[in-house]
Order: sequence, then C-alpha cells, then structure tokens
Amino acid sequence: MAVKKKACKNCGALVDNDVNVCPVCKNNQFSTNWRGRIVILDVEKSKLAKMLNVKKEGEYAIKK
Repeated sequence: MAVKKKACKNCGALVDNDVNVCPVCKNNQFSTNWRGRIVILDVEKSKLAKMLNVKKEGEYAIKK
C-alpha cells in the first residue's frame, strides 16, 4: 500500500503523514489537498528548482 503524503504549505515539500515539522523549512502547517509532484535531484543544475525557489533536494508538490 502506498504511503500518503502531505505538502508543506510554506515550501511545498512532500512528507509522510506522521511528520509534524517540515524538514526543509521547519513549518508545521500542511495540506493534504495537493496536486503534481516534482523531484529535485540537484538544485544547482535544475531550472525548475530556480523557478520554484527550491533550495534543497527532495520531493515537492507543484500545487499546494
């Protein structure tokens, strides 16, 4: 069974439902109603990371 994830309302990072603090921005507000997913592997080379203002590698929701 797939693990459900929630998106940080501040930075869009996707985390497991049992996480209470975002590991990227330390925010504690999350949304379970998100769409689209992007995985950033290298923030230095990724044009999408720059467009989305992502500073850390990881999995992010596109719409939160």
